[in-house]
Amino acid sequence: MNALVREMTDIVHAYGKEAMMFLGDHWIGTEPFGDRFASSGVDAIVGSVGNGSTLRLISDIPGVKYTEGRFLPYFFPDTFHEGGDPVREAKENWVTARRAILRKPIDRIGYGGYLKLALQFPDFIDYVESVCNEFRELYDNIKGTTPYCVKRVAVLNCWGKIRSWGCHMVHHALYQKQNYSYAGVIEALSGAPFDVQFLSFEDVKNDPHVLDDIDVLINVGDADTAHTGGVWWEDPEVSSAIRRFVWNGGGLIGVGEPGGHQYQGRFLQLAGVLGVEKETGFTLNYDKYNWEEHRDHFILADCPDHDMDFGEGKKSIYALEGTDILIQRDKEVQLAAHAYGEGRGVYISGLPYSFANSRVLYRAILWAAHSEEALHTWFSSNYNVEVHAYVKNGKYCVVNNTYEPQDTTVYTTGGASFALHLEANEIRWYEI
Repeated sequence: MNALVREMTDIVHAYGKEAMMFLGDHWIGTEPFGDRFASSGVDAIVGSVGNGSTLRLISDIPGVKYTEGRFLPYFFPDTFHEGGDPVREAKENWVTARRAILRKPIDRIGYGGYLKLALQFPDFIDYVESVCNEFRELYDNIKGTTPYCVKRVAVLNCWGKIRSWGCHMVHHALYQKQNYSYAGVIEALSGAPFDVQFLSFEDVKNDPHVLDDIDVLINVGDADTAHTGGVWWEDPEVSSAIRRFVWNGGGLIGVGEPGGHQYQGRFLQLAGVLGVEKETGFTLNYDKYNWEEHRDHFILADCPDHDMDFGEGKKSIYALEGTDILIQRDKEVQLAAHAYGEGRGVYISGLPYSFANSRVLYRAILWAAHSEEALHTWFSSNYNVEVHAYVKNGKYCVVNNTYEPQDTTVYTTGGASFALHLEANEIRWYEI
């Protein structure tokens, strides 16, 4: 497929033009994160931006001259009609994507559709102008530098890097009931201060030392799928490498049915690490005494009423002895923390994206990595507000991700902090 694309890009180049590929709904054989894509001759990538994950799907692509995001709404009659509100959709799209831009910016932005429809909404034209101006400011401040990353995180599945950021994506961020409780993990990571990579089980088998540069592994999805591994857990080299990683001090976060595959008397192959198991009928005669909640845990400290939204969640999960249950509902564990050797495991039944849940994942990663003390570094006490630092450029920004004014305490470094009020959607830049 890449060879066929190369025939077309060669024609384009022969006319002295650049070849840009639209990253649409299907790109089988031309996966931009695949090893062969560089041979295609594509100069640039443009794609539709539905949220932070789709933004990173574009901006993280290596080996192209530049990347471009096509923002929403498209100038189509489904939005641009009498009584329509394209400004509202544009605001939601921009603020959602902005989190990811602040971690890894695209090079250009644009819109698409029938221009004559947009001209009928002057308020929309004015808002797009403000978006363009803000994007230029972001780009000038952060392009070419690596933002502060508190930890190194790897999402583990059967695809690895070839489906970076797209592993839980369905048609550019469209909602799916069966998927949103998992896609929220990737969306939260897209704008979080972590160095994120995507590993496959084959990567681990070929070289277990790939885990040496990771602080926390994340395995998220339903049992016996490419998301969680399925039969890969029967491979002793793979399963032992992952367990050894945690035992020696690493962190592991499992969401949904992590390591779910019935084998050797276990359904969750990560049960020993995470401290939870799923009742599938084989352990009904086991007495299960561990049901006490510990909602005062570090992971839940910022949550209203020390509770959270698990989306669809999971049924029939119970805790093993020695596990701290953070939240259980009707004797079904939704959130748990567990020590495994020198390392730590965290189980979450589901994590739909929200600002509160993004904070839960942030704290869970720090806790799993034994790094609770790093919390108050480039940090906002209000989870609706985020802080991004660009130490090399000597700048940092504080950004309000909501449509309402917000008050927060901003923590920089060395214990320093200050109170701040931000207007709706406001972003404020500071010198370090």
